[in-house]
Amino acid sequence: MDHPSDFESFKNEIKAALQNNDQALAAAKIQQYLVQENKIPLNIAITGESGSGKSSFVNAFRGMENGDEGAAPTGCVETTLEVTPYPHPNFPNVTLWDLPGIGSTSFPADEYLEHVGFEKFDFFIIISDTRFRENDVKLTREIQRMKKKFYFVRSKTDENIRNEGRSQREFNAERTLAQIRENCIQGLQKQGVESPQVFLVSNFELHLYDFHQLEETLERDLPAHKRNALLFAMPNVSLEIINKKKKAFQAQIKYIALGSAAVAAVPLPGLSIVVDVALLVDAVTQYVVGFGLDSWSVQRLADTTHVPLKDLTDIIVSPLALTKITPDLVIKLCCQFGITSAIIAAEEATRFIPIFGIPLAMTFSFTSTYKILYTFLNMLAEDAQRVFTKALGLNTSV
Repeated sequence: MDHPSDFESFKNEIKAALQNNDQALAAAKIQQYLVQENKIPLNIAITGESGSGKSSFVNAFRGMENGDEGAAPTGCVETTLEVTPYPHPNFPNVTLWDLPGIGSTSFPADEYLEHVGFEKFDFFIIISDTRFRENDVKLTREIQRMKKKFYFVRSKTDENIRNEGRSQREFNAERTLAQIRENCIQGLQKQGVESPQVFLVSNFELHLYDFHQLEETLERDLPAHKRNALLFAMPNVSLEIINKKKKAFQAQIKYIALGSAAVAAVPLPGLSIVVDVALLVDAVTQYVVGFGLDSWSVQRLADTTHVPLKDLTDIIVSPLALTKITPDLVIKLCCQFGITSAIIAAEEATRFIPIFGIPLAMTFSFTSTYKILYTFLNMLAEDAQRVFTKALGLNTSV
């Protein structure tokens, strides 16, 4: 489902099945829709000259440190000699492609894009650690000719700020950032790039500088059906991104609840319970991973922010975080939140009441599934906000 028309086709098929009272088909289509939505591919090309910080950016975006197993190799010299894919560890449908620096190949700009297979990329991020040079500009012209999007990212901003702070008696960080940004923009304009936008980033502290603005720009420019793929894979660099993830997950709940309701209409005893629990496990697992509340992500956050792991885990409230989501855990928590065996039994019993039974069973199933997911989602979103606030030493209260 890589094309928006496929995305809409699924929705229309679900609607038609429900209108025709074909609940079994509707249930199958809804489940297929949910699976396919989470597999929408997003391919991001990362390019720039040798030593510009491409590989470090790839690693930072994927929530990894240089040197981690599976991380892109880094170094002072060109370490990327071939087009190398790096799938996101938690969202494998999102792949960052580390491209060889155009200056390190024997291909001119027009042949370079053909060499790296430009057609598979959704957009290009062009990285420089100083100023953007002639090769970068040649590449942007070819990317434009191919009708693809590109973005200028100025890396190693944190290093520049530290160096300027040491060398200037009256140092002003905001003024220095403005000067760096303006220098890059003027350099691009002199080479004929119209209205360039340059994003300043630190590959080791993504919450600083312009990474959040970069995320907003990418999200705005992407087709609607690919925005969630980007958003869920994004590291939590701001409370706003966490809230965006929450809203995106919340928008999916109605489809999961519809799937539950459609299954409830199928006259097979016990089927609804089995399917409901499977849907809940899949959804909650996505929440935990998307909010960075799995054990691996919290440990990585502790390592990168130098906040003790215990300080982060102690403020996590939800029993869903830091653990594997299993059917037993979901059922246990459902009971704690009032979705008891009595309600499940009521759904099973009403299904066989003449005329009104199926609609009642569907209502029970839709309402209970929606309530459970809404409750779990809120709990995990609040935990994500608390952890982010603690890790960055913010005073914002959740």
